Amino acid sequence: MHRRSFLGLSIAAGITIAGVGGCGRSRPLYVGVHPWIGYEPLYLAEEFGWLPASVSLVKGVTAVDSMSGLLDGTLDGAALTLDEALRVQDDGLDIVVVAVADVSAGADVMMVQPAISELSGLRGLRIAVELSGVSGIMLLKILERAGLSRDDITEVSLPVSQHLDAWKRGEVDASVCYEPLASRLESLGAVRLFDSSDIPETIFDVLVVTRAVADNNPDAVRAFLVAHFSGMRHLVRSRHDSVYRVASRQNTPRAAVERALANVMLPDLAANQRYLAAAGRLETVAFVLGRMMVDEGMISELPDARRLCDPSFLPRSVS
Repeated sequence: MHRRSFLGLSIAAGITIAGVGGCGRSRPLYVGVHPWIGYEPLYLAEEFGWLPASVSLVKGVTAVDSMSGLLDGTLDGAALTLDEALRVQDDGLDIVVVAVADVSAGADVMMVQPAISELSGLRGLRIAVELSGVSGIMLLKILERAGLSRDDITEVSLPVSQHLDAWKRGEVDASVCYEPLASRLESLGAVRLFDSSDIPETIFDVLVVTRAVADNNPDAVRAFLVAHFSGMRHLVRSRHDSVYRVASRQNTPRAAVERALANVMLPDLAANQRYLAAAGRLETVAFVLGRMMVDEGMISELPDARRLCDPSFLPRSVS
């Protein structure tokens, strides 16, 4: 299970892909989305009727659904982490980042045994990590900060949903994870050693579309982003109502939604313009991240980060 499963919940009724195979001019822009706090503006936009007829959300359970849909051509766009976007691009699909949905500011974390107080103490430890997801990127960043390599630790490759049981069985000394698992491990005595607030503006969730759609249906892409920012405005300005709606939809406590919101930044239009600008932060991070992923064998070649971002679809304002 990738991190972008929101609060680690099982959304059994999640995938809604009927009719995705339609074609022709009337075909809407099919956008893959799955439960994660940074993607909630899209769910809110749909709920309030702000999503235009030219855009249809395809609701999956995890990022794997969205990535597969992009690659098999049933989706035109998706909400993904930046590293997931690079993986899709490496698989041969030309995609464009058209917006930043959120920036992790504590949402991703390494939990460790209480005796470990410094990053150097990770040497020789058994660390649970989901290498195929953003947790794998977090581990690489942590090791880089600690001055260690992957050979200095024992990687225990597990889906994040299995970390808790592994911890209870005494099979791991640390976990690279996210809420609500972090809080559950904390209740068992684990402590937070490192989180994404220690590497600000590094882990991004982005909205992407295929290059073909960006070129051939730009109005639908713009309408998609207007809906996203309308939902974000409600999430920020009407916090109490939004938290209630998210908690009800995901069948999770409101306190868990509040914690999730506290650990991400939701960039507005001005911040998005800065992030997506030529030689901006996202381009820089994509290059560094891509080089790291190539070095670790996660992707085959370094992406052209200069072609990845396009801020021209961002609306000038949201009424």
